[in-house]
Amino acid sequence: MNRLLSLALLMTLLLAQPGVGQAASTEELERRLDLITAELQKMKNETAVTDQAYSSDYGLGPAASKVYKLSKGLSIGGYGEAKYTNYVQDQGSNVDTADMVRLILYTGYKFTDKILLNSEIEFEHGKVEGGKDGGEVAIEFANIDFLLDEKVNLRAGLMLMPVGITNELHEPTLFHGNDRPLVERQVIPATWRELGVGAFGQISEGLEYKLYLVNSLDASGFDSKGIRGGRESGSKAKAEDFSLVARFDYEPTLGLNLGGSAYLGNAGQGQEFNGKQVDVFTQIYEVHGQYKVRGLELKALASRVEIDDTEQLNGVPERVAGWYSEVAYDLLPHIVTGTSQYLAPFVRYENIDYAGSNQDVELLVSGLSYKPIPNVVVKADYRNFNNFGTGKADAADEVNLGIGFIF
Repeated sequence: MNRLLSLALLMTLLLAQPGVGQAASTEELERRLDLITAELQKMKNETAVTDQAYSSDYGLGPAASKVYKLSKGLSIGGYGEAKYTNYVQDQGSNVDTADMVRLILYTGYKFTDKILLNSEIEFEHGKVEGGKDGGEVAIEFANIDFLLDEKVNLRAGLMLMPVGITNELHEPTLFHGNDRPLVERQVIPATWRELGVGAFGQISEGLEYKLYLVNSLDASGFDSKGIRGGRESGSKAKAEDFSLVARFDYEPTLGLNLGGSAYLGNAGQGQEFNGKQVDVFTQIYEVHGQYKVRGLELKALASRVEIDDTEQLNGVPERVAGWYSEVAYDLLPHIVTGTSQYLAPFVRYENIDYAGSNQDVELLVSGLSYKPIPNVVVKADYRNFNNFGTGKADAADEVNLGIGFIF
């Protein structure tokens, strides 16, 4: 309101000032109108970003969706998370750690109402040096969207795979616990992105889809825990084989979301394994559901991976299956009337089966999530591991404390 009053006063002053002759008055009037037009456009852009910046679009997280709110131009957002881990049971050689897990920068540019760029650059573990745990800078996604119609839009570039709950919605304010669900990191290898093209849109009220053609996983990276090492992530990716990814999400009523996805394609990439060239046809299926009502939050997911030709792949299981379920409840509305803050205890149970091997895992996570404002979260959780395969000792239990934010 103050901005509108200021603009009205500016218009009055600019248009009311007298000119110095007819020619000068015309030029001056044009200049004043340009100033007013520029101010109006600035207000429009600021309103688009500020008032709607933290809602989700096209299945992406709120911070990743900021570019869709613009009328035109540059969008900047991001997120970050840090945590402290204390090992409390079966510690073995584990050392307590404090880690700046990641800092993310979203940059987007809306060229027109129909064409935009959206991208994510990730900085991991506080610095960059050789070695997986020493830090990394990576492009998490970078794609061009062509927003043609509510039912059919096109996307091309390095794209997040629309598989599971967390792979696209991985901002720290969107999940409980300091770590993303283990099932969605080991069975579904989040965060997972590949180069490709695809279509997405809304078929009817409450029913959305995504359909992508992407370069396949690389079976030379598969191991005893499945497919995670086969992600190519757009880094000089092998493209002898391609895969189809399809996803559907349905919201039959407010607060209830149901969905599923499938990934199908060869992962051999024209390579030989133990002296033989094989296709390594790989299938991933998952179903998921979320329900939120009056402070209660329920979440569940089940996924299954099938891998062919594993007799040629040393130690790779032919099947990996996993599931988890989670319940949380926001207590603060019952303690402080009308509060916008959030405090939810939660419990999540996870189970992973590596085709009956002794690497099978069950995990129980419990803890608290506190949000003083919607885009900042403070987290505490206890992770209790049980490796229940023959001859496998229990993994160390953990107490984790952390923070997360989006902007």
